[in-house]
Amino acid sequence: MQSQRIIQFLKDVAANNNRPWFQEHRPEYDAVRADFEDGISMAIARIAEFDSSISHVTVKDAVYRFYRDTRFSPDKSPYKRHLGAYINAHGKKALRGGYYIHLEPGNSLLACGNYWLPTNILTACRNEIMSDINRWLGIVESRKFINFFGKPGLGEWSDEGAAPKGFGLSVLATAPKGFPRDYEHVEYLKLKDYCCWKRVPDTFFDGDGWLDEMAKVFQVAKPMMDFVNAVIDDYE
Repeated sequence: MQSQRIIQFLKDVAANNNRPWFQEHRPEYDAVRADFEDGISMAIARIAEFDSSISHVTVKDAVYRFYRDTRFSPDKSPYKRHLGAYINAHGKKALRGGYYIHLEPGNSLLACGNYWLPTNILTACRNEIMSDINRWLGIVESRKFINFFGKPGLGEWSDEGAAPKGFGLSVLATAPKGFPRDYEHVEYLKLKDYCCWKRVPDTFFDGDGWLDEMAKVFQVAKPMMDFVNAVIDDYE
C-alpha cells in the first residue's frame, strides 16, 4: 500500500470534514480507497495461509464504510478519520472474533479478537478459562503474547486513540458477579471482551513487506482468539 498517501488524505479529511471539500477531492478518495482495498485483499490471502476459516471473506465483506452514521452523535462531521477492515469468518457484525486492520494518522494498529459479548457468552468464556486455566495461561502469558499485547487492562483504546498495546477494551473494577474475588487469575475474568491490539507506525503499511509483519502479530494472537471462539461457536 501507499500508506503515506493514505495517511495524508486522512489528515486532509480531518482538517476539511465537509461534503463540498470531499466532493472536490473525490478522485483522490477513490484512489486511496482502491489502494487500501488492494492491501486488504492481500491481507486476507496472507491470513488465510494460517487461518483457512477466513479464506472465503471478500474485501467487500471486510472493509468498513467511510461515511459516518451521525444520527445519534453530537459530532456531525460526515466522514471518518480512518480506514478500517475487519476480517471475520462470520461477518463484521459477528460475535466471533476476527482480525482488524486500522489506518489512522498517529493511531494505526492491528487488533485481534472480539469486541463485545453478551453476558451469557461472556460468563461461559470466563468459566472455560477457569476450567482450562493452564492452557489459557500458556497462551496469554507467553513471552511473545505479552511482548506484543501486554497484560490485561493495562492499555486503553478509545475514540481519542489507542495505547501502544493492550489486552481488553473494557475491564471490570472487581470480579464479575458469581465469580470469586480472590481467584488467583481474576484479571482474566474481569475482562468484558477478549480483544488484543498492537499499535504500529503509519509507515508500517508501506509496500508489501508489512504483510509478513502483520502475520507475525496475528499468529501470536490467534490461539487466544481460537480459545474464545470455541466457546462463542456454541452460541452462534
